[in-house]
Formats: sequence, C-alpha cells, structure tokens
Amino acid sequence: MAYPNTLIFVDLPSSDPAASAKFYSEVFGWEVEGRPEGVFHRIVPGENFLLDDGTQSEVGNLHLGIYNVANARPHPDPQGAEPRELSTSGRTVRVWVLVSDDDKEERILETAERLGAEILWRNHYWAEFNGFNSAFKDPWGNTLILWVKGGDDPEIPQGYTDE
Repeated sequence: MAYPNTLIFVDLPSSDPAASAKFYSEVFGWEVEGRPEGVFHRIVPGENFLLDDGTQSEVGNLHLGIYNVANARPHPDPQGAEPRELSTSGRTVRVWVLVSDDDKEERILETAERLGAEILWRNHYWAEFNGFNSAFKDPWGNTLILWVKGGDDPEIPQGYTDE
C-alpha cells in the first residue's frame, strides 16, 4: 500500500446531540453545526495546526461528530439499528484535546464540571509523550483528556503525579 487510509472523523455518542453541541461549544469554544440539528452535529475545532513559529500551517484541524444513539446516521435502514442507548459500563471513546496557548486547562475543567462533567483526574505528567494532562467524562460518558505540551525541559510542579 503506497498511501495509508486516512482518518477523517471520530463520532461521539450522545442521547441529546443538541445538548452535547452546546456543551462542547461552551467548554472548548468550538463551532458545532447541526447537520441536521438533533440528528448529527459536526464539531469544527477551528483553524489549522500551528507551526513552531506560531503561524498556521496548511494542515486543517480534525473534525469530530456527535451522533444520536437513538438512530445513528448514516445507516441503510431509515429507522437505524440497535443498540439505541449510550454505553454506560466499561470504557468509552477517549478524545485528546491540545489546550490552546490562549486558554487554560483549569478554565476548561471548571466549565465542563459546571455543565455536568465528572472530573477524572487533574495535574498529571506523562514523560513518554512529554505532556501535562487532566481528564473529564462528559455527561454522555465520553472521556476527554486535556493535553499541555511539556516543552524542552519540563518542570513537574509539586503535587503533580507523573509516570
């Protein structure tokens, strides 16, 4: 294979796509489009990936979707297929979000928690990928991991866990 298959989308399950759209718009400042409203929503996280000098590259952001578990579209049957409820046991999708230099990890966590998210952890450093991270579970059971780059010579603040 000369050119690999390309990941183009990841969908988050929701029992209420319109509420999920509002949640992600407020927590991350993302543009969320109903396509169509209440059935499927496309999350457009914004602009292009940045180069080392802070300017935008030609590489566009990756999009996410929010789909309604009651009738996940697209599907050949207009009524969709089972199951029609959120998975509430075990692990679910994990989405990693790089925190913008224009935002703060704590603001995101506080907003998410105020809107019904469960904070899973705060203040952790992962040396393998040189990043600081925190995580929350959204009201629909999806895990979001916030990522802050560690930089060239990261100092792990007191009170942080690390691995």
